[in-house]
Amino acid sequence: MIPRVLTIAGSDPSGGAGLQADLKAMSALGAYGMSVVTALTAQSTTGVTDVHNVPEDFVRAQLDTLLDDITPDATKIGMLSTTGLIAVVADYLPRLGVTVLDPVMVATSGDRLLEADAVDALCDLCTRADLITPNVPEAAVLLDREEATDVDGMVAQAGELLDLGVHRVLLKGGHLAGEATDVYADADGVELLTAPRTPTRNTHGTGCTLSSAIAALRPRRSGWLETVRDAKAYLAGAIAHADELGVGHGHGPVHHFHALWERDTETPGAEVRA
Repeated sequence: MIPRVLTIAGSDPSGGAGLQADLKAMSALGAYGMSVVTALTAQSTTGVTDVHNVPEDFVRAQLDTLLDDITPDATKIGMLSTTGLIAVVADYLPRLGVTVLDPVMVATSGDRLLEADAVDALCDLCTRADLITPNVPEAAVLLDREEATDVDGMVAQAGELLDLGVHRVLLKGGHLAGEATDVYADADGVELLTAPRTPTRNTHGTGCTLSSAIAALRPRRSGWLETVRDAKAYLAGAIAHADELGVGHGHGPVHHFHALWERDTETPGAEVRA
């Protein structure tokens, strides 16, 4: 059966992050994607200029209507910028299948996407999800610590997140120098997952894409570590082909469909075509 995977996230008009990136990643990996919108952003590859949070009652209405008809096999949870929105989604966790929480706080452009007074509520939600996928700055905020500066520091902070009650964590090391090393940690131990770093500025939506890939793959994998490895490999390919898209003037999107779209390899600068 084709997995039915839900994203609960904000919208990105440029298509590189948020629920648009989530649905692309899910589709590229053979899952049927569904979405519940939590925020509308005025956003491009150069930054976020405005955010309109969807009213909590309407988020509930979206979830009630969807879940009365379809039960997700897995759910990715992304941008929840207020305490109220976090509380709404928390109420529905038992009905969402396995859950992957990307604790979105700051966009790739540096714009803040989480209200300051919502951090404690987000921390609590992190202890209820099946897997969380913070990057180095996000882990530091969740722990109220200085940011890790190396892999050893990441391993230590992943352990601290488990001590707080988090079930599983994939701590992403993309902000550090050198190879792209992530730390996966659960009750069974710690694994370092490393991929070559691609020299590109086109990394808009990498966190959204990775967490959605994990959600899309989990129903068809035997365990979490296998799922995370395969999702990371997919993201590495999407980043490696990001420059082919040529979208925007800032941090462009990764290429979600790099393995599916035909490419003209003979003509320099040729456009990617479906």
